[in-house]
Amino acid sequence: MRARLEQMRADPSFEIAGVQIAAKPLLAELYARRGFTRAWTAPAARDDLLRAVYDSEADGLDPEDYLLSALLSARRQGEAEDASLDAQVDYDLLQTEALIRLLYHLIFGKVDPKSLDPSWNFTRNVRLDDPTAFVQAFIDSGELYVRIEREKPQHEMYRNLKAELARHRAIAASGGWPALPVGSTLKPGASDPRVLDLRARLGTTSEVPDAASPDALVYDAAIAAAVSAYQARHGIDADGALGSATLAALNVPAETHIEAIRVNLERGRWLLRDLDPTFVVVNVAGFGVYYLRDGKVVWSARAVVGMPYRETPVFRSTMTHLVLNPTWTVPPSILELDILPEQRRDRATLARKRLEVIDRDGRRVDESSIDWASATPENFAYLLRQQPGPDNALGRVKFMFPNPYSVYLHDTPSKALFEQSERAFSSGCIRVENALDLAELLLEGQAGWDRDALERELAAGKTLAVALARPVPVLVAYWTVWVDRNGELQHRPDIYGRDAKVAAGLHAGFRFRPANP
Repeated sequence: MRARLEQMRADPSFEIAGVQIAAKPLLAELYARRGFTRAWTAPAARDDLLRAVYDSEADGLDPEDYLLSALLSARRQGEAEDASLDAQVDYDLLQTEALIRLLYHLIFGKVDPKSLDPSWNFTRNVRLDDPTAFVQAFIDSGELYVRIEREKPQHEMYRNLKAELARHRAIAASGGWPALPVGSTLKPGASDPRVLDLRARLGTTSEVPDAASPDALVYDAAIAAAVSAYQARHGIDADGALGSATLAALNVPAETHIEAIRVNLERGRWLLRDLDPTFVVVNVAGFGVYYLRDGKVVWSARAVVGMPYRETPVFRSTMTHLVLNPTWTVPPSILELDILPEQRRDRATLARKRLEVIDRDGRRVDESSIDWASATPENFAYLLRQQPGPDNALGRVKFMFPNPYSVYLHDTPSKALFEQSERAFSSGCIRVENALDLAELLLEGQAGWDRDALERELAAGKTLAVALARPVPVLVAYWTVWVDRNGELQHRPDIYGRDAKVAAGLHAGFRFRPANP
């Protein structure tokens, strides 16, 4: 063992059974602490490791990242009656390498989120002060498989996504679902041979009612209801008709759904740990915001998020206070991209938007005194501010949590946008439907702040900051596939084109990366 480890240390291209060893320092320290004796002497531990490696596929991972083929080959040689000491040593080293790799991905994820988003700030409470002792404890535990399972996210969303991955893989293995032929829109009451194809397609994923129609060619109420439910689960206007958008969604292959579920399981490994029991979470891709109290969703609403070229960032913060009747100060990005160009074209822009020009001392400035033709973000020495009122861009309440993006949750006067199925209309901030209901829940139990008190302050029209007695964590996340609280699998378009990068990372070969605890 000592000689093999010295060879590993000296040879940069060192391999065992064709496998490049990634955890060289950790292996060297672990076996040195053991006095260079073999670690995997218990048959049950060896069996548990193989079982866990096989099972990694159920988590959307690749068992070959954890040396499945090499382990099987090394096991045949290392456990043979006439096995040489070299074969036994190599088998032992490969098992330890495989365990380290598997734990690494289960704890941190395979793909580095910070490589995809340099501003990633989701911290983790990972205590690995002594990685060698951590790994050794697994090997010696006598319950290796159970210990590995505990390192996976235990959140219900993660478990439900795993179940959906298994279900979709079973469908794909049996041939997937039939593609529907293109044609004109089908609506309730229509009779068309394609209704048979639609029934077959919905039946494949158990989404069509069991009761058969008296006439299988008729687009009856039961089929319309099944299509409407499918549309709702895919973020399509739920009109119950088979139009082009619904047809395209139904014809997405099972393999594509499998890939999307794997991508979102990886997001689960990034995010679904160390969660506070009470927090606000925004799903940007799902256009929704949720308030969880003691681990249960007590409120949810539709949200409007950033346009694809003004993405809402993903980050974590803590909500400290609310602002009633907020003023709106135009942020630098909107000043540069919207207001200044519009004001140059039309000098009535500020008046139309009810924007006041304020100097750095808070005094109003006559807008006609400014040379708008020459104004740029760099030389503009003023702030543009909108006073409280029914048309204020932030509505009646703003939810404040510090972040470097000037992105917040807020009310909006543009209520009609919540009726759209895809709601990427903002410049980055998150507009919240029924925002006053969220304010009431956040202030619940706080003396002097019931619904009537909120309404009185809002009616007074004055800007007022209200500190939260209990600050609330806020998670702004991005999920394109999830299982909702009713057990329904939800799909949404990848509005910012992020899934492909995560998928590419999942398909890439194994490599260690700096941990992001």
